Amino acid sequence: MTRHISIPETNAAQTKPPVLGHPANSGHRVDINAATAVARHARFRPDSTAVVYEGGDLTYGELDDRAARLASVLADGGTSEGDRVAYLGLNSLSFLVTMLAAFRLGAIFVPINFRLAGPELESVLARSGANTIVCEEGHRAAVDAVTGHRLSLRLLVDDDPAIPTTPVTRPWIGWSALLADATPYAEIAVSDFDDPAILMFTSGTTGLPKGVVLTHGNAWWNSVNVELMLDSRPGDTTHAAAPLFHIGALNSFVLRALVRGNRIVLRRGFDPEQTLDDYARYAVGSTFAVPTMFQALARHPGFADADLSALRSVVVAGAPVPPSLIRQCAERGIQLQQAWGLTETAPFATHLPAEWTLAKTGSAGIPMPYTEVRVVDMEVGDPLPATRRGEIVVRGPNVTPGYWEDPEATDAAFDGEGWFHSGDIGYLDDDGFLFIVDRLKDMIISGGENVYPAEVERALADLPCAVDVGVVGVPDDEWGEAVVVVVAVAPGAELTLEQVREHAAKSLARYKLPRRLQIVDSLPRNASGKLDKIRMRSSLAMEES
Repeated sequence: MTRHISIPETNAAQTKPPVLGHPANSGHRVDINAATAVARHARFRPDSTAVVYEGGDLTYGELDDRAARLASVLADGGTSEGDRVAYLGLNSLSFLVTMLAAFRLGAIFVPINFRLAGPELESVLARSGANTIVCEEGHRAAVDAVTGHRLSLRLLVDDDPAIPTTPVTRPWIGWSALLADATPYAEIAVSDFDDPAILMFTSGTTGLPKGVVLTHGNAWWNSVNVELMLDSRPGDTTHAAAPLFHIGALNSFVLRALVRGNRIVLRRGFDPEQTLDDYARYAVGSTFAVPTMFQALARHPGFADADLSALRSVVVAGAPVPPSLIRQCAERGIQLQQAWGLTETAPFATHLPAEWTLAKTGSAGIPMPYTEVRVVDMEVGDPLPATRRGEIVVRGPNVTPGYWEDPEATDAAFDGEGWFHSGDIGYLDDDGFLFIVDRLKDMIISGGENVYPAEVERALADLPCAVDVGVVGVPDDEWGEAVVVVVAVAPGAELTLEQVREHAAKSLARYKLPRRLQIVDSLPRNASGKLDKIRMRSSLAMEES
């Protein structure tokens, strides 16, 4: 089966497999555009709070008005259906306004990782073909330094008290004056299940980021899955502190909260003390987090006494969740619900229901209601029986139709039956619960045996005095590859390789035990909270050279 995702400047139709069973195939075009939903709330509940934010809150009426005004500015600047609109900055109201304005025009929103270095930023802008960028101060210099791509309109956010600004000079234009003078764009593009909504570049921990096309239908079906599996209610408040340019933070609860008319407490970044205060002050019911965020919360002195009674739906993903953290949070009445997925699955393919948190500790859960998950043989692709380890494959309406203008990568990721090959290794237990073992590319072959770094990391997650733990393989003359553990320890603590091996031996075979130990101040992680294994291996190689 050939699948191509290449939407040229003319916005020509894509060739992609039909999404079976949704109303768009019946001849009636259903509008699932999030901008349409926000406009509806603005009409019937204009004074209801949409977003709580340190730079100033917005009601649904105000949010819709700003998005409609920005849509006019973008349209006047040449943006039309199918064009890409980029955003570069931290979590903010302007992020949401830009996204909704793009949706209103039928354009494709491109949220950019604000931690990208110059060449990476250049690559993302060039490959996305974005003709417009909305940017925060602090990032425009990086954009100015980038060449080799076209940007016909550069808007600088200059009206957010949380974002310090300097005088705006050409080619940049301060967006506040433009928004004030603009007439709200009256129309909203009708978007159905197959229309592209977001172009999101993967974090690139295993190589050059790929542009993942996510349709309005991908986002919608993920939301349906989440609502069927989690305790999500009308009128809820969700908390967003993880970076919104990552699909886990954006499409777990935030995008759906806007569609449902719920309230979002939006923070520019994660701060443990502020987060605990927010949970109590705003009676937060749901949130998405990576494990390191809840590890920081659990270590905070206020964690023991914070009012967390409203917190019902906590999805933790992006990295394996240490069992010790799951048990610690359970003692405080918080059931961490581990999920598994990728940008390509928008984001969740599996989820561990709250009632199974302790009984199936360490599991990434069961398939989402409208998503199929299999574990297959890595060589021939046949489904494997329970407990056998293989590659995890996914199929469903939440799965991307493919990679932006990259037919080779798209064809390589999907097999002839439409299964997306994740590159993750795992197994299903006898009850059908998924357990993640590791990334296929991170697997270490030591002395002819397969060693999965994530399995070693889990065994060392509760290592005394360890603040953060990562495991990689390095070339070894005797073993082919050697297992190396990299540990950030608590201030003043000391740790030896013998102590690490003794602790790991409680749950691991001897051939999996680390042969080297490196102590560091902190481990490199990307903005999604995942360990950056490329940087870890590079650092080790530099030390040896």
